[in-house]
Order: sequence, then C-alpha cells, then structure tokens
Amino acid sequence: MPKKLPNIVIFAIDSIRRDHMSCYGYPRLTTPHFDRLAAGGTLVENSFSPYIPTTPAYSSILTGRDVIGTQMPSLSPKGPLDKKHPTLPEILRKAGYTTTCVGFDGGFYRGFNKYLNFEGWVSWEERPARKAENMNAVTLPAIDKMHKSGKPFLLFLRHMDPHAPYLPPSPYDTMFYSKNPCARGNKSMKPVMAFKPFADFLSSWMPPGITDKDFVIAQYDGELAYMDACSQRIITRLEELGIVDDTLIVITGDHGETLYDHECFFDHHGLYEPTLVVPLIYYWPGKIEPGVRSKAYTLHEDLIPTVLDLCGLKKFAKGVKFDGVSIAPYLKKPEESPRSEFYISECTWMRKQGWRTPIWKFWEALEPDFHNKPPVELYNLIDDPEESVNLADKEPQVVKLLRARMNAWIKKRCRQTGLGNSIEDYELGLGKRIGSIATAKKLQSR
Repeated sequence: MPKKLPNIVIFAIDSIRRDHMSCYGYPRLTTPHFDRLAAGGTLVENSFSPYIPTTPAYSSILTGRDVIGTQMPSLSPKGPLDKKHPTLPEILRKAGYTTTCVGFDGGFYRGFNKYLNFEGWVSWEERPARKAENMNAVTLPAIDKMHKSGKPFLLFLRHMDPHAPYLPPSPYDTMFYSKNPCARGNKSMKPVMAFKPFADFLSSWMPPGITDKDFVIAQYDGELAYMDACSQRIITRLEELGIVDDTLIVITGDHGETLYDHECFFDHHGLYEPTLVVPLIYYWPGKIEPGVRSKAYTLHEDLIPTVLDLCGLKKFAKGVKFDGVSIAPYLKKPEESPRSEFYISECTWMRKQGWRTPIWKFWEALEPDFHNKPPVELYNLIDDPEESVNLADKEPQVVKLLRARMNAWIKKRCRQTGLGNSIEDYELGLGKRIGSIATAKKLQSR
C-alpha cells in the first residue's frame, strides 16, 4: 500500500502584522486560535517578506524564486510569471494533488485546478466587512469536495481581513476600543488626512470626523481577532472530516502593515520592519515538533522547498530550480539558521532596494518618493529597533559596506539567471493616488 500523501493548507494572509499577533507577544489577545496552532507546532521568529508588496511576495511564495528569479518586483508587473517557473500547484499535480486557490482570480498565479473569490472591499457606509465569513462560505464546500475526491489536496487561502479597509463586524469592532473616535482635541489623525495621495481612500472607510489614530489601530486588531475566529472554522472542518492529522497547516503573510509608523499611514509600503516581518507557523500533529520557537532567518522563497521537504514530496520537484532552501532541518535545530543577511526591495509607492543583517539595515532610493524620505537610510536594529534614527550620514563606511554586499548579490543573481535587476525597469513618479475603494481593489487584485 503506497504511503498516503498529506493535505496542505496554507493561510497566506494579506497585510498581517506579526507583532500584533498574541503568539508573537502582542498584549492584546488577537489570535487565540492561531496561538493554539503555534503552541502545537513550530513558530518561526525571523520570517521575512523581503520583496514588497503583494505581487512580488506571492510570486516568491508560489515559485520558490527570489525577486531576480521571478522578475516581479512591482505591485503592477509588466506581465505574468514566466511559464518556465513552475508554481506549487503545478509541482503537486505530478503527485496527484487536487488544488484550490481562494482569493485570487485565475490566470496570474497559474496551476490551480480551481479558483474561488470573495468580496472583501466595503466603504464606511457599507460596513461591516465580513471578509473572512465570505471566504469561509466558498472555502468550506471546496474542502468537502476535495476531500470526497479521495486525492490529497492543496488549499491556498489569501485572507484579506488585515488589509484595509479595517471594518470588522461586531463584537470585534469594539473589542479593543470603547471611546469616542471623533473626540475633540485629539489631533493624531490630522497628519493622516493631510497626506493627499491616501486621504480619499482612508476617509472612505473611516468614521467621518475621526480624530483618534488609536481607533483605527484597534480596528486593525479587531480584524485580526475576527479573522482568527473565522479561521478556526476551517480547522474545525478538517477535524470533523478526520483529516487534521494528515494535513500540514502553514500560517504566513505576504507582508506586514504600517499603521501609524514612519508616516506610511495604514498601508504596507516602506522597507521598515512592520512591513518586512511576517508570521510563520508550521503545524502538523505528530510530524511537526510542538512548542518550538525557531530563530532561523527564512524568506518567502523558502516556503515551497520547506513544504515539499516536510511532506516527502521533493522527488516531484526534480529538476525544478528554487532560490530558497528548506528550513525543515532548522525546525529541529531552532538556534541555527540558513542565512543571516539578505536583499530587500520595494516597488509600490516607493522604489528602493537595500540589504538587511541582524544588526544593520540599509536601503537607497532609486527615485524620489512622495513621502520625501531621505535618499539613503541606515538603521541599527539592535540599538534602534523602531528605526527612528537614520545613521546614513553618521556611518558612511557601514553604508558603503552594505551597498557593496547588496550590489555583489544583485550582480551574482543576474549572472546566474541571465536576467537583469528588473526593479530598474520601473518608474513610479510622484503623481500616484489611491483614490476610491474601487481603485484600491483594482490595484490590489493580484
């Protein structure tokens, strides 16, 4: 009798801020159900989304390639993924898997047997946004159908709850806030609404006359708690079907979120830590060591090699080129890591690239941005974890060293792939605006 292949369920959550999850130490109990999975599995403390924003992140997650390999540096790429790079569902097809993707339209991320979508965009007047319930409504029947097929399955879930607009339903909308969000005298929202490129979009889903930034942050936390509760419904169904012990569950995010940080208000641009760090939890009863907190430095391109390794499926990827590495060995050696430094890039509302080490983080602008940020930024992550003191002028030798390491990596990767550094092919300019909910939905459709 051939060995039964495991099911794979990946929660790939859009705009989830790791440091707002209770399993990562946040004081508000935002993710109790994910916390339970983390306690019963392995939580990775140093997981990064090195290529911001959504499109390059999911491109790396689904191919195991870095941003030079995918040639997908931008939110709005010049074309789909190259067909010579197989996606995870295409690899699993060789092993007899049936696959479903929830949260993307078919076409851009190839290879799934089924694509399902759900509504996740509403205005203040249309509140609440029942994004996770809408996702469950299409996901639960898909789980039943895939289970009945008798084949192992891959379920890829792009949750949209932490992504703006933050409009969770009751009781989550008041779970972490009970004051008046429009109280007179509070001026914390004044700089938010003064930022013209985002003002129309933000005002379309925030209370008219809002003055308190803490209300918006509490709504974000409410979204996390709501999504977490709805995600348990997926786990419950796996348990009811008797297949949770035969299923690898992965929880991660495409990137983080800036709330009131660095003047990148309530969005996910900038290369600061709130956007760059993401959660990563592996859960598989009896197969993944419980209660482990791994310190391994892992990037999005490591996810496919790790999943294939954990599930005994590497033979089905024979001949496939991955830029990432499996961190499966490091889940059993939590103090070790496959790397300690790496390239970072962004092409959303800013076009920048840089280099991150455990101590230093450097990046430089490839064109001016509408936040009027310095052209070069350097932070000591040990002394200044909030990245509040730019040391670029004070530490020119560190800048020189990190720029050299970045350029050497780019040169090596371009030579290895025969491709260019495609972020140089874009120009963002200073005239971009988000605009309406409809415009934002179109921008984020990938």
